[in-house]
Amino acid sequence: MVNAGPAAANGPLASTLTGFDRAEVQPIPMRRDASPAKSTNDGRFAALRGSVSWKIALAPHPGGEELDEQIRKSQNTIRKSADPRAYLERLGWLYVAKARASHDPGFYKLAEHCAMALDATDSRSLEALLLRGHVAQSLHRFKEAESIGRELVARRELAFDHGLLGDALADQGKLPEAIAQYQQMVDLRPDLQSYSRVAHMRWLKGDLAGAIEAAELAVSAGSPADAESAAWASTRLAGHRFQLGDIPKAESACKAALQFMTDYPPALLLQGRILLHTGRFADAAAIIRRAAERNPLPEYQWALADALRAANRTNEAIAVEAQLTRTGAADDPRTFALFLATRGCQVSLALRLAERELKERADVFTHDALAWAQFNAGRSEEAWTAMELALAEGTRDARLYLHAGVIAAQLRRDDAPHWLAKAEELERLLLPSERRRLDDALQFFNRKPGQPGASLSERADAH
Repeated sequence: MVNAGPAAANGPLASTLTGFDRAEVQPIPMRRDASPAKSTNDGRFAALRGSVSWKIALAPHPGGEELDEQIRKSQNTIRKSADPRAYLERLGWLYVAKARASHDPGFYKLAEHCAMALDATDSRSLEALLLRGHVAQSLHRFKEAESIGRELVARRELAFDHGLLGDALADQGKLPEAIAQYQQMVDLRPDLQSYSRVAHMRWLKGDLAGAIEAAELAVSAGSPADAESAAWASTRLAGHRFQLGDIPKAESACKAALQFMTDYPPALLLQGRILLHTGRFADAAAIIRRAAERNPLPEYQWALADALRAANRTNEAIAVEAQLTRTGAADDPRTFALFLATRGCQVSLALRLAERELKERADVFTHDALAWAQFNAGRSEEAWTAMELALAEGTRDARLYLHAGVIAAQLRRDDAPHWLAKAEELERLLLPSERRRLDDALQFFNRKPGQPGASLSERADAH
């Protein structure tokens, strides 16, 4: 078991995984020590200062938040510094932080330009390589991130490098290798970043109690100095508590996250989903709207539309769904495919999106998205084959169980009651539109053979 002590975290991580939906694990800012900035101009860095990436990274930056001011100060320091490399690297990580805070992927590209500028003076810069790797991972260029991660761990022994490689492997469904990298990470540096990854892997492998244990270690390692990471760790713990059915502790962890970062979208979204579970639909809609305004990804818009419909505000829900339809395929194709399949609309598009996503991201949740899209396109036998891959790691996830139960019920499989019962057990984690699909499946499976009624995929059209 991973040791909670500060000096060691030994013992195979895999052994704790009897106990990654990718959780957007936090990027790890890497900052070198640097000598004080000097106003002299060193000719050694003429290539760096003359590069296009330098000019892009130092373009005037607007914004009135504290992070924006940090970016501008960093840019000014770089312009004055005799050796700007360390400051340029730090600027790259500030752009990563800005991308996460604003949910604007354009800032990841600015971070990448910082790395490219560093390459102009040292093509073997490990600092630039790590920065580029995190940008690639954040933009879902998983194969590129894996290649960079492998180069980093081959050239040095830092926990951050193992974290990057583990993330890239996990998103491609290469879990044994990912577990090995995370074990290396936690052995080298037991902290919020490594404990968060341990928690996520344990959850993915079905060990909810172990995930909570590691998530609590991550929370205890958080601090206001890295408020976003601390907020993320608290939100993940809240999610695990909600899955366990411990609503008071889930709500408490959400409040803790919001103390680190006011209006932190993941925490607001989880608060809204808890309110949906307790039947406070109007309150849920209000808080999820706040989350979606700050992070308008499909996951948030889908939850908002469902909350609005539950609150009998259909016209508002239709407007949100229209926006989701316009932007979902570009913003998050996998979640958008799940939304379309659940609603039983544009099933051909849902199938194309899921198939395309699988080429880059072969984790259990992408297999699930493909299975669900195939099923709603009338390809139930193929759907079950994909569903078996989605269930292979033992992940205890309400959505996976729902899809398995619905597909198995349509096929009249003997294990359909098993998966439907598991989905019912975790019904609080489902959105209202998903709960309706669960109700349909239960009614369909309990119907006597030969009794008339629409198939389960046809019933989706009625919603």
